[in-house]
Amino acid sequence: RSWQQEECRQLRMGSGRRWLHIILCAGESLPSSPLSLLAMTTEEPEMVTLISAEGHRFIVDRKAAFVSNTIKSMLDGGFMETDLGEVTFREISTPILEKVIEYFYYNLRYTNHTSSIPEFSVDPEIALELLMASNFLDT
Repeated sequence: RSWQQEECRQLRMGSGRRWLHIILCAGESLPSSPLSLLAMTTEEPEMVTLISAEGHRFIVDRKAAFVSNTIKSMLDGGFMETDLGEVTFREISTPILEKVIEYFYYNLRYTNHTSSIPEFSVDPEIALELLMASNFLDT
């Protein structure tokens, strides 16, 4: 059996970081096993979801989230989070996770910055909890 298409059409299947792209165009025939001709391509989503202990969902730029080596390992490794593109932190409260994410963006913005870097302010009331979260997240 051959595969025929009257116009170009892109089919995209997959989840997480693994996607299979198939492009079929008019007049092209593929053998009975078109998948043998195609290679898996890696395409990383630009955003990831970080979920606090209370269930608040933060949509975060992948580069910012990767300031955390823990999150990077979870999303790049063979963990369930890799396919979902989201990580749940059952021990990190919403205000602490929000401050951590604020730091991710701060770090991303000011890494290799040549001019003066503004102070990253932390309220003393959350300092200990933030330090524990930072230690867990390896940031």
